[in-house]
Amino acid sequence: MSLPPEPYVFSDQIGHLLRKAYQRHLAIFQQNVGQAQLTAVQFITLCALRDNGPSSLTQLVAVTAVDQATIRGIVERLKARELVSLGHDPQDKRKVIVHLSPSGRAAAEQTLPKAQQISELTLSNLNPGERVAMTFLLRKMLDDPEP
Repeated sequence: MSLPPEPYVFSDQIGHLLRKAYQRHLAIFQQNVGQAQLTAVQFITLCALRDNGPSSLTQLVAVTAVDQATIRGIVERLKARELVSLGHDPQDKRKVIVHLSPSGRAAAEQTLPKAQQISELTLSNLNPGERVAMTFLLRKMLDDPEP
C-alpha cells in the first residue's frame, strides 16, 4: 500500500525559498550599500566592466546573467549617472561597447567593502560549514545540464 502524495505547499518549494532568500539579500544590499546608491544589478555590472574591460551588451548579459532588455536599462541608468560611457566596436559599428568611466570605477571600488559586508549579513544565519555547503550547492544547481 502506497502513501498518498504529500500536499503541495508552495511555501516549502525551492523556487519560493530561493526567491525569498534573494529578496532578503536585496533588502540587505539596499540598506547597506551606502552613498553610492547603486542597485545590486548596477553594482555587478560595474564589477563586470572593471573585471573584463569594455564589453558589448551581449558580453554583459553573459557575465551578469541579466537579460538583454534589463541590461540595456541598467546601462542607460549608469550612463545617465556618468558611471559608464558608450562607444562602438571598431570592427562592427552596430555593436555598442560599454566602457567603465573613472567615476564608475571609483563607485565600484568604494562599494566593494560594503558588498563584502552585505554578503556576510546575507549569510549571517549560517555557520562556516553551512556557508561552504550553500555556495557549493548553489553552484551545483547552476551547473545542472537539465533546465
